[in-house]
Amino acid sequence: MSEPILRIENLSLIREGRPILSNVNLEIYPGQVHALLGLNGSGKSSLAYAIMGCEGYIPDEGRILFEGRDITHLSITERARLGITLAWQEPARFEGIPVGKYVGLGVNPPNRERVIQALEAVALPAKVYGYRSADKTLSGGERKRVELAAVYAMRPRLAILDEPDSGIDILSLGEIATLIRRMAIEGVAVFLITHRDELVESADLVSLMCAGTILFSGKPLEARRYFLSRCIPHLEALGSQPWDLSKPEVREALASNGLLQLMAQPGEREDGKEQAA
Repeated sequence: MSEPILRIENLSLIREGRPILSNVNLEIYPGQVHALLGLNGSGKSSLAYAIMGCEGYIPDEGRILFEGRDITHLSITERARLGITLAWQEPARFEGIPVGKYVGLGVNPPNRERVIQALEAVALPAKVYGYRSADKTLSGGERKRVELAAVYAMRPRLAILDEPDSGIDILSLGEIATLIRRMAIEGVAVFLITHRDELVESADLVSLMCAGTILFSGKPLEARRYFLSRCIPHLEALGSQPWDLSKPEVREALASNGLLQLMAQPGEREDGKEQAA
């Protein structure tokens, strides 16, 4: 197997005095679709922002390596130049700019055929959308498709797709999955972030995140079973994350299947203060 294009080592992040990410380790390879599945509030988007170098998301511990280079403290602009891009959960809106021009912003040198191909790949006919304004007249689903088309058109080295299924109807999930697989076939490393387990079927490997920690990595079927049997029951019992780990009912629920040990701080694990079932 080739070397990972992205390697995350022991990454931890604290914001406003609260742990957001804890001892995250992850590897993504060229041409691979690596999905990150987790409940809302589990830290998935925070990890995406840390990889992209967004303001306020520089890790407190650990490091991020891209093609063997430590990029932990590089700016978002420097990371973009290396070929890393992020499709935001809430797509950008540029009032007045035509959709076709927006999709082609990251294509260098400019390539009209590539833009048309990208729009067609997300089921937005170029004849209809190419000159349409990328403004509030577009629905949420249409803006999400435009964002995905822009990422596909630029052919990045690493594409981080944050909830690409948000605002997309269930019948269109297959089209999104097909686009993701198409990107991987063309050599793009895809980091797919979602809370919908049905979308991870398009992935090669799936990691589950809970309370800022990676607690499982495996094949899509295994990950879906784990998610449905352990993560969803916690959502039903405890509500959305982040959970207050100091509450007895939360600790009891997590300890019931061994998650409390995984989410303990490194020092607590070493001292044996946390007890797993």
